[in-house]
Amino acid sequence: MSELLPERAVLLRDHVREAAAGLRDAGMEIDRDPTAVDRWLHLPAVALMRGCTVPVEYVSSPLRIGPYTYDMSSCLEHTLTIEELSYGDAGFMLACPGPLMSGVAVGALGDDKQRHAYYQRLAGPEPTWTFFGLTEPGKGSAAAELETALTPDGDGFRLDGAKRYVGNAAFAQLGVVFCRRAPGPLGIEAVLVDTETPGFRAEPIPTVGMRGARISAITLDNVRVEREQILGYDTLKPSRRGLVGAIRTLQRFRPVLAGTALGLTRAVLDHVRAERPALAGAARQCLDDLQDRLDAARWHNYAIASAIDAGEVRADRIAAVKTRAAELAERATLAAAGLLGPGALLRDPWLHKVYRDARAFEFMEGTGHIQRLAVFQGVAKGTFLP
Repeated sequence: MSELLPERAVLLRDHVREAAAGLRDAGMEIDRDPTAVDRWLHLPAVALMRGCTVPVEYVSSPLRIGPYTYDMSSCLEHTLTIEELSYGDAGFMLACPGPLMSGVAVGALGDDKQRHAYYQRLAGPEPTWTFFGLTEPGKGSAAAELETALTPDGDGFRLDGAKRYVGNAAFAQLGVVFCRRAPGPLGIEAVLVDTETPGFRAEPIPTVGMRGARISAITLDNVRVEREQILGYDTLKPSRRGLVGAIRTLQRFRPVLAGTALGLTRAVLDHVRAERPALAGAARQCLDDLQDRLDAARWHNYAIASAIDAGEVRADRIAAVKTRAAELAERATLAAAGLLGPGALLRDPWLHKVYRDARAFEFMEGTGHIQRLAVFQGVAKGTFLP
């Protein structure tokens, strides 16, 4: 797979792989108690997550490997970083402070002043958790159907509504909320919200898996919003912010999310090989088939991330690789439970954890149904297949 990557990406991958070693004990503890991430903030993996997509001029000690300096603003390098950390533990990676999806939204939509304030805060000495508030209780992640309202109030606005299934919202200090200022797709805005603002409330939602993501529900009750908090309000036309920003952020982030699923899948297959090195016959064939599918999905994911870096965004192919990666993670954990024998999920706490974690990918950053619709549209238009 290395031959597909430029030298700087290979060096980054190897560096992150080293930082991801040993994350599984921390991941198991966070699975039992998601707030336990506070006890692991000294790890190099946390520093990597805090710096992802933060420009190097804001970071006191930017990541340098050999002749290269990294901020992971490249989609390919961001994807590689997340995949390797997820091989260590996906739940731990998602529990870390840092920009994650909110950083992609601010980078795509924010003006110079907004980006400066955001990056200064993320690069500060204290760890800052962020959230990306798009999904709503009655509408899911259908960005065009948002009901959260941004209403004029004097020289500013007030924000009312609810968000659900938002990672880290109950523990974050800052985040992006998508809302509706006017009817129609051009009436959607993205707003930077400080969670200390009166009227903002968030609480964790109990989950079976991926507990490190600390999935939360948000209530917005008359939250004061200044015009300066609306991303790109003074620099972008309504047709280039809001809904377009949500879609661009999701498309930019889906290869990264696919990398999370593929990192977990690779970890599961390696775990089976370590536990059952003498697998033969149909069992070996099953494992080899999954490895072939993983290699193919990773190749496609790297190609798509590289295309995004080159300015080519193909929604149908992005949707396809995200769907395939989520399906593969589920399939690998199901196969592992069978290949490791009866009772494996009871005897093997780590396998039990990743078995539960893998079910989250179907719903993260757009459900499988939404992704398959995008693939169908690509097939119908004749753009999906070369």
